[in-house]
Amino acid sequence: MQQQAGGSHPPLTTAQGIPVADNQNSLRAGARGPTLLEDFVLREKITHFDHERIPERIVHARGSGAHGHFELTRSLAKYTTAKILTEVGARTPVFARFSTVAGGAGSVDTPRDVRGFAVKFYTQEGNWDLVGNNIPVFFIQDAMKFPDVVHAVKMEPDRAFPQAASAHDTFWDFISLTPEAMHMIMWAMSDRAIPRSLRMIEGFGIHSFRLLDSQGRSTFAKFHWRPELGLQSTVWDEALKLQGADNDFHRRDLFEAIQSGQFPAWQLGVQLFTEEDAAKFPFDHLDPTKLIPEELVPLTVVGRMVLDRWPDNFFPETEQVAFCPANIVPGIDFSDDPLLQGRLFSYLDTQLSRLGGPNFHQIPINAPKCPFANHQRDGHMQMDVPKGRVNYEPSSLQADSPRATPAGFRTHTTVADGAKVRLRAESFADHYSQARLFFRSQSAPEQAHIASALVFELSKVETAHVREAMVGHLRHIDPDLARRVADGLGLDALPPAPPARVPPQDLPPSPALRIIDRMKDTLQGRCVGILVHDGSDAAAVAALRKAAEKAGATVKIVAPKLGGALLSNGRRLAADGQLAGTPSVVFDAVALVLSKEAGAMLAKEAAAVDWVRDAFGHLKAIAADAGAQAVLKAGGVVRDAGVVEAGEVAAFIAAAKTRQWAREPKVRMLA
Repeated sequence: MQQQAGGSHPPLTTAQGIPVADNQNSLRAGARGPTLLEDFVLREKITHFDHERIPERIVHARGSGAHGHFELTRSLAKYTTAKILTEVGARTPVFARFSTVAGGAGSVDTPRDVRGFAVKFYTQEGNWDLVGNNIPVFFIQDAMKFPDVVHAVKMEPDRAFPQAASAHDTFWDFISLTPEAMHMIMWAMSDRAIPRSLRMIEGFGIHSFRLLDSQGRSTFAKFHWRPELGLQSTVWDEALKLQGADNDFHRRDLFEAIQSGQFPAWQLGVQLFTEEDAAKFPFDHLDPTKLIPEELVPLTVVGRMVLDRWPDNFFPETEQVAFCPANIVPGIDFSDDPLLQGRLFSYLDTQLSRLGGPNFHQIPINAPKCPFANHQRDGHMQMDVPKGRVNYEPSSLQADSPRATPAGFRTHTTVADGAKVRLRAESFADHYSQARLFFRSQSAPEQAHIASALVFELSKVETAHVREAMVGHLRHIDPDLARRVADGLGLDALPPAPPARVPPQDLPPSPALRIIDRMKDTLQGRCVGILVHDGSDAAAVAALRKAAEKAGATVKIVAPKLGGALLSNGRRLAADGQLAGTPSVVFDAVALVLSKEAGAMLAKEAAAVDWVRDAFGHLKAIAADAGAQAVLKAGGVVRDAGVVEAGEVAAFIAAAKTRQWAREPKVRMLA
């Protein structure tokens, strides 16, 4: 796309002063072929990028992890020799790490951002790292552009803010000039980017991988993690207030769930398809900005992951764990996805810097749990003591030195017959059809959230032509979306749409891409807060607590003082949180059980008024007895299907299992 004109631009060069002719495409063998290692422009650019932060990760710095296991429930022996995908019932140890992308290690848990979802399988045949995100596509098609998109979304270099936020000029300037990012932008502006809990996100391997059978025959596979608790997100105002309420909200939630025995679990699904199937898709599956709708290739569930042990120490485990998509086992292989090809180089390169040298695999969290042996010696932080005089192959001096084996890793014999070119495949040129597919597949509330998120983000952009360029792109995605965003930004007229290399297609909608009407009708994994004060009805508190816990929720008691409250039965009920420090944003539903005296007192207390006002505004169920009505009135809470009497326990539990979406248009303006 034509970049903004103006000024005299010096030629872009490598660090050695060599002029760069193409900064958009990696060198590959044919337009759809593999990336070539000889591409010194790509290697220099990514190598420098990988080493820009020491020692925290450049991206995905803010993370939380846990140990667990994976159990295969359905064999894929027809497609692969990988034992982890063929031996039903076998349990494989895993370590999973979840993260935000844009912020540093000291940022918060709950900004609008992509969430990393990486799993290390300690298999019998070596470590397999499935390294992905909670979104199945990415911003860019070529790894050459990864340093650019991350530089753009990170803090602006001349001012070092904003931290962990995409709502600023440099990010949207880059995006406005990168049409291939439009599909990812729809996901990033959706509710997927503000999850309620790490236990309630999906995970995706993003790229197509190959599964290889014993004859070397290939079947493509895309990997999906699906949470057993179902998907759930926050609303935007709630996400903002969670940052003030608890910077560690997601980490604490994961920790408390594991400590209480409510172990998070995900099903592993695969989409399987052949080269012949792929040729019939209306998109190129090697393009990482595209997904394969489940309605086109259904998901086959093959296993289950459970996280049941918190790390003993954060630094040596969660911080030092090193994932790399190049870590695969026999029976799995790579595709020629150009973003994946760059990642195969980048992850190892950055870990050499972060973890001190080539022996980081000896750190316990990274070490295989199966036997391993090679001829690699010495290097920084060498902790093994290899024995014997042979550290090379071939050799004849040591009978037990490691040798290559016919049972080892085999690469698929893909034919690469293209000329060496810096060229984007024409099959990658449709940048708008799947963005349109995603937006039009959403429910009405979710579409409103996307439009409102775009208005919020672009309203933080100071440069008018960037805002207008983005609205122009939206015209290709959905004209109504463009009008809503333009109106929200106060534009007098719709800016022109930029030329589209491929006119957008109307693809069949995919209901599987929604969240709201796919939420599980459950309180499992959710948390209910009950506000009490001296004189609260003990029986009412007990009834609400019993019903919520029976439904699977965790219940926490909140009181004006941490010491709790003296209830109507003369017994003191301990509090889990003090009112001023435990806002309703940390709960999925709330109840208030108060005497009339306590209600009248708390109606004048800002923390209590905010407690109910925010719960109502965040579309949560509220139960309140007669004494609490004064607080509800002070907070502007009115009766609806989600606001019930404290004695209506069954109605409260039913309402608490979901959000009150019908309430939303009454409490906030949406684009």
